[in-house]
Amino acid sequence: MLKLESVRVSYGAIEAVKGVDLEVRQGEVVTIIGANGAGKSTLLKAICGLEPLAGGRIAVGGQDCASVPAHKRVGLGVAMSPEGRGVFADQTVLENLMLGAYARRSETAAIAAAVEREFTRFPRLRERHSQLAGTLSGGEQQMLAISRALMSEPRLLLLDEPSLGLAPLIIKDIFAAIRELRQSGLTILLVEQMAKQALGVADRAYVLETGRITLEGSGRELLDNPKVKAAYLGAH
Repeated sequence: MLKLESVRVSYGAIEAVKGVDLEVRQGEVVTIIGANGAGKSTLLKAICGLEPLAGGRIAVGGQDCASVPAHKRVGLGVAMSPEGRGVFADQTVLENLMLGAYARRSETAAIAAAVEREFTRFPRLRERHSQLAGTLSGGEQQMLAISRALMSEPRLLLLDEPSLGLAPLIIKDIFAAIRELRQSGLTILLVEQMAKQALGVADRAYVLETGRITLEGSGRELLDNPKVKAAYLGAH
C-alpha cells in the first residue's frame, strides 16, 4: 500500500529525515516510535504531500506520488489525522465531518451513511453534532479528527500522535477504535508517543531516531527488545 525509498526531507540546511526506507502492506497497522524531534511528524507530512521531498521516492498503491500535490493524494486514498487534531474550531462537528468528505461531495447518500458510521464509532460526536468543534474537549476533538479523516474513505490512514494530551480512559477508546479499523481491513500508519500501546496494536513497527530508521520488526519483537524497553517503555 505504501513504500518509501531513501526519503529525505530538509528544512533549509537541516535534514530532518535522512534516507528512510519503509513499507506498509495492505491491511497492516504499522507503528513508528521515536523521541520528540526524531522526524516522525515530518515523515507523515511528506507522505501526504505537506512537506516536499529533498530526495527519494514515495509510492501509494504502486503509484509514485512524490510530485502529486497534497489535495490530489486524497484521491489516491491517503488521509491524515494530524498531530494537535487540527479541527476547524468555528465549524460544527457535523460540518467538520462534511469537510472531510469534500473530495466525494457529490456522493450524497454515501456521505450520509459515512456520517452515521462515524456517529456509531464515536457516540460522543452524535451527542455534539451541532456543537462548534473548538468547544469540544481534547478527547472529543481527537475523535472528530479521526472521523473527519475517515470520511474520505481512505485506503491508507495516517495517525499522528492520537493519544497526545488525552486522559487514560479516552486513550483506551482511541486505541479500541484503531483495533476496530484494523479488523475492518483498513491500512494504518501510526505515529505514537505511547510506545507500549502503539506496539501492542501494530503488526510491524519502526524506530526512528534523528531522522533515520534504527530498528524494525514485528510489534511483539520491538516490545521485547531491550533497547526499546530502556528507551521508550520505561524499563531498564
